[in-house]
Amino acid sequence: MDNTQKVEIIAGLSIKALLVTTIGILLFGIYVGILIYGENSLTVLNQLKDKKMGLIQEVKALKNKNQRLQKEYFELKQLSQKE
Repeated sequence: MDNTQKVEIIAGLSIKALLVTTIGILLFGIYVGILIYGENSLTVLNQLKDKKMGLIQEVKALKNKNQRLQKEYFELKQLSQKE
């Protein structure tokens, strides 16, 4: 028996089937890696969600500050009209 036949007996598959399976597994691994770490990945999605939450909080803070400053402005405007 030559080495090819020994490998086929041990693996239960032909060399071609083993090679195709190995290449398929590698390509699937690359695909999953791109999904997790690529340009349009889950990590980017999570980073954008965090950034969105930060921006929403900043908008709320700026609205509160704007409201406070408008109140102060109108109070000063009323004082100046009385004088």
